[in-house]
Amino acid sequence: MANNIEDFSQFGISKEEKDKLVGEVIRYMLFKTHQNSGCPIKRDELTQLITKNYHQRNLPTFVINEAKDKLAAVFGYEMRELSRSVPSSKSQTRASQSSADAKSYILISRLPSDLYEKYVVDANSAHMSGFTFVIISIVHLAGGKIPEENLWSQLNRMSLSDTEAHHPILGNIKQTLELLVQQRYLQKDKVHGPEGNIIYYELAERASDGPINNKVKEYISQVVF
Repeated sequence: MANNIEDFSQFGISKEEKDKLVGEVIRYMLFKTHQNSGCPIKRDELTQLITKNYHQRNLPTFVINEAKDKLAAVFGYEMRELSRSVPSSKSQTRASQSSADAKSYILISRLPSDLYEKYVVDANSAHMSGFTFVIISIVHLAGGKIPEENLWSQLNRMSLSDTEAHHPILGNIKQTLELLVQQRYLQKDKVHGPEGNIIYYELAERASDGPINNKVKEYISQVVF
């Protein structure tokens, strides 16, 4: 990184201190991504790693940016920033949500798809990728938002029930669907109506992210046309 020494010298810390902070952010990203099944990691979590001992303004941004560079150069991961979306029914009332609260990060391999599938993809987790893709496609075809009852109706046609706790591949189907909410592929929204409360599933920021969204559209076009 050009002018690196000049860049971090403004914070009054040594290169060793800076490198240690960058290393902590990288380790946290790798560990938490593995531990939490790829759930996005909030920017606030990374900021706290840095500000627990250092209070210089803009230091978290500098350290996180350098961690991004090293994750890409050394580990082959893109540290993708996501801005948390809110359900369409609440978009007006939560418009004041701070940008810091809204940001999170995920790790995406930069390896070519053929190499990634050959050397990185765990065959034991391939079923989850397939389930995720199917769910996103169903919600996408419904216009990006679908009532919970309608989603389960579609899944029932594939012999997947919300009461099934011991599916031979997916385990507890309801919990597996909830994991997609935690991973921010989906978000749940309870809407109050004249007939009572209706729960909707809506595409969240991860499913709307360019590469995934494009793959879903390509897959649907192949199936439909």
